[in-house]
Amino acid sequence: MTNIATDPVRVTAGKKDWAWAVSTMLGIGHLGLGPGTWASAATVMLWWLFATRLHLTEAQLVAAAIAVTVGATFIGIPAATREAKRCGVSDPSHVVIDEVAGQMLSLIAAPLTWKTQLAGFILFRCFDILKPPPVRALERLPGGTGIVVDDLGAGVYAWVVLRLLLLAPWLR
Repeated sequence: MTNIATDPVRVTAGKKDWAWAVSTMLGIGHLGLGPGTWASAATVMLWWLFATRLHLTEAQLVAAAIAVTVGATFIGIPAATREAKRCGVSDPSHVVIDEVAGQMLSLIAAPLTWKTQLAGFILFRCFDILKPPPVRALERLPGGTGIVVDDLGAGVYAWVVLRLLLLAPWLR
C-alpha cells in the first residue's frame, strides 16, 4: 500500500461527508473485523429484501442489479478516492463501496433463492480475498479506480463460476 497523504488534493481528516457515507456504506466499513465481509453480507441481504418485496419481472431485476452495480461503481470511485486521500492510505479497509459494486455484479441475473444468494456471497468473498490474475493488477490503478475496479474483477469471476454452478439442479 502506498501512502497518498502527500497528494496535493487534501481533505479534512475525520470529516464525515458524502464521500464517507458512500465509501463506508453509512459506516458499515467501520464494523470491527472483516469490514468487506460485513458490506458484502449487507449488500446481499438488502438486494434480497429489495428484489423480493417489489415483485419485479426477471428483466426488471436484471436491470436493477445492473443499475446498482453501475451506480455503486460511478459514485464509489470518487467517494473512495476522496476517503483514501482523507486518511492517507491507498486502499483503506473501511472503504467498502467496492464490495457493494463487486458483490452486486456477481448476483446479476442470479435466481433469488437462499442457496444462490449464499453461493454468490461466498464466491465473491473468495475471489475478492484471493484476487486471481488479473484482479490483483487492477489494484494498481490510481485512487478510487483501483479500489473499486479490482472488486469488479472479483465480481466477474464470481459471476462466471455462479453461472456454471447454476447448471446443477441442486443450486436453483
